[in-house]
Amino acid sequence: MKIIVLVKQVPDTYGERKLDPSTGLLDREASDTIVDEINERALEVALRYKDKNKGTEVVALSMGPASATAALRKALSMGADSAVHVLDDGLSGSDLGWTSTALAAAVAQTGYDLIIAGNESTDGRGGVVPVMLAEHLNLPHLSFLDSVGFNEDVVSGERGTESGSLAAHAPLPAVVSVTERAAEARFPNFKGMMTAKRKPLAVLTLSDLGLDPAQAFAGVGRSVIKTTIERPARTAGRKIIDEGNAGVELAEFLAAGRLI
Repeated sequence: MKIIVLVKQVPDTYGERKLDPSTGLLDREASDTIVDEINERALEVALRYKDKNKGTEVVALSMGPASATAALRKALSMGADSAVHVLDDGLSGSDLGWTSTALAAAVAQTGYDLIIAGNESTDGRGGVVPVMLAEHLNLPHLSFLDSVGFNEDVVSGERGTESGSLAAHAPLPAVVSVTERAAEARFPNFKGMMTAKRKPLAVLTLSDLGLDPAQAFAGVGRSVIKTTIERPARTAGRKIIDEGNAGVELAEFLAAGRLI
């Protein structure tokens, strides 16, 4: 079985995220970048299957700038067999549609039996790339799965609902997306980090994928931010000292903020 896992490099959730006012794009130098945790969980699902089924091939696939190579190398050190990096200036500032188009082309060229992704990234939080990918590839899609199980023919899992859980299944090939309740990711060991340097990492451009770079440079599928406003600094809160009327003051404060 060949499993493709989508991997995304994102700004560290504990760091400051900033936009470059001159370009309207993410300032990637403003904070450290890491592999999105939800993608590590998706990779763990694939690796646990591989641990029990030695003929399994796991491919980490990412679209992003040159720095995304570091995210793919980490995926390789965790246990992925190979990696694919979709890298092209025409993808800078891509919206969800253009992103899913490029990823679908890369997936189709790489070959697959199952595609596993996180339900949504911690930076964009669009939550629709997996299902858009499935639409491009004409595949069934199981979204927001808390648990996943599969064999060579069928993938199944449970999705949380407001009133409980829902069991779902689909024939392979298919696309699934997992939530933060999925398997907790393993840490790379020393052997994994050393062998990651020797594992294959292919770089594909839009031309390699049969996509027209001219469309991207013409503005097709690209989000353009016109203006940015920095989040205001936090101010000190109001302190209410109880002198017999604290309840009244508190009620007035909440009412002024339309909280009651």
